[in-house]
Amino acid sequence: MTTQQDSLPPLTTPAVTGGTLYAALGVVSFSFSFPGTVWALDGFGPWSAIGIRGVLAAVIAVAALLLTRAPMPKREDWPALAVVAGGCAVGFPLLTTLALQTSSTANSAIVIGVLPMATAVISAILTRRSPSKVFWAAAGVGAAAVIVFTLSQNHGRPTVADLYLFGALLVCAAGYAYGGRLSAHMPGWRVIAWGVVLAAPANLIVSLWALPHEPVHLTVKAVVGMAYIAGISQFGGFVVWYKGMGLIGVARASQLQLAQPLLTLVWAVLLLGEQITAAVPLTAAVVLTCIVVTQRARTS
Repeated sequence: MTTQQDSLPPLTTPAVTGGTLYAALGVVSFSFSFPGTVWALDGFGPWSAIGIRGVLAAVIAVAALLLTRAPMPKREDWPALAVVAGGCAVGFPLLTTLALQTSSTANSAIVIGVLPMATAVISAILTRRSPSKVFWAAAGVGAAAVIVFTLSQNHGRPTVADLYLFGALLVCAAGYAYGGRLSAHMPGWRVIAWGVVLAAPANLIVSLWALPHEPVHLTVKAVVGMAYIAGISQFGGFVVWYKGMGLIGVARASQLQLAQPLLTLVWAVLLLGEQITAAVPLTAAVVLTCIVVTQRARTS
């Protein structure tokens, strides 16, 4: 017996169309996260940025839960929500922020390049259902293209920050997979809302410890960056992302994220002044082709 989360309806149905649009909006929202973090670090120390973004997101989440009188999650949902909290509201922000201390935005985008594959693998393990060979082939080619491209930005030399990025990849993929499954029967916004609320105590402790030890300079970039990573990267983007996952499935929605590194690089050029190579349009064509294939491939 399959569930809405496990099955993948035909691409032409309204549910898939709507789900794809929601997931794509989530990808666009997340693509600004690294530039937003760099901006936040213009005025906040790394640990302060990690803690404050989580606390602010929790304030937004608590307000939304109270205003809508959202019911408490079922007992069986709490373990999955704990994975969402640990992966998406603590682990990923922590590890990527630390990575951005020594790594460029372009190199850090390797996390996003491998994330769709990791999410699909974890989802397949959880559901005990494997996507089709065509799906895996297209996803593998897309992920490989993104990895080669992002590594080429740093001449193929891994940095110390890659350890942080690898850890971020694993915890975020788990958070995506578990959150996507929850979104099949719980509104996506409530999934991430409860996730950031669960993570709030840890983020509050980090904030209280870091603020006295790290100088704060409230520049315009820092304030805008912090507002974005707290309100959108940590909460708003997940609302549409999990909704999309709940409609079209974790594995298929995750493949839309293959486009995220390229979007991030575009914003890095426009907002941070970073340089990109002529390989960008070629990689974009490969990635977009893979996205089309994975969106049309059905699970076996």
